[in-house]
Amino acid sequence: MSETTTVRVDITSVDAAGGPATGLAALPSQSLVETGRLLRRWSRQPEVITSTLVFPILLLLMYDLVLDKALGATGGDPIYGFVPMIAVAGAMYGAMGTGLSLFGERESGLLRRFWVLPIHRAAGLIGRLLAECGRAAAATVVVVVVGMILGLRFEQGWAGALGVLAVPVIVIAGFTPVVIMVGVSSVGDKVVQLFAIVVLVGMFFNSGFVPVQNYPGWLQPVVRAQPMSCAIEAMRNFMLGGPLVVPVLQTLAWAAGLIVVFGALAVRGYRKAAES
Repeated sequence: MSETTTVRVDITSVDAAGGPATGLAALPSQSLVETGRLLRRWSRQPEVITSTLVFPILLLLMYDLVLDKALGATGGDPIYGFVPMIAVAGAMYGAMGTGLSLFGERESGLLRRFWVLPIHRAAGLIGRLLAECGRAAAATVVVVVVGMILGLRFEQGWAGALGVLAVPVIVIAGFTPVVIMVGVSSVGDKVVQLFAIVVLVGMFFNSGFVPVQNYPGWLQPVVRAQPMSCAIEAMRNFMLGGPLVVPVLQTLAWAAGLIVVFGALAVRGYRKAAES
């Protein structure tokens, strides 16, 4: 009850006429308030912390300690594939916890209470998108720091480091509509199994795990074109140097495509959940 009351006070602003501001002018501030609410709430939820931070760190340590020598024989230091792969996979897998959180808000009626407040209707969705991007950026920073302890270096300087941090944010921006669509649905409690399967399959068929040429010939085009591989190649080239235009454009295209395909479904599902 206290959280709902606080949100009501913070996100209800007043326009010049003295009424609640629900127009576009109030949208940025209201969206940022919702972003802050979600980030504070997620920081207190063990499932979000585990899936966003603990899981990627343990996975990176396991890959480096167990598979480093075996995969190093394929050429190059595997850490430059491990870190991008786990940063992207961790950002996607972290959506498991936030999806469960969204389903909990649906079941508790919190979304319905937000829907009737005198705020812009898009503030909830935009705030959630920004919060997901912030969560992905924080998880990427943690994975990169652990990677640097294990030997990762940025040969392209600060520009390359900023590019590495930006790529998972782009990926999760496209993945967020999928999270919202599933989280507000009646099967939102199955989000753990769904995202776990997606991430698990993606982690075994991408260019960060082993070079693309190590896969069977008929599978190589699929592995090369899947969204995780595009993002991994962009991040690896930001670190080591190499072509950036194609992998970055492919990553942007995947994100934009997911937003176009699932964005309308996410908005419709969110509205239905809030009005029910």
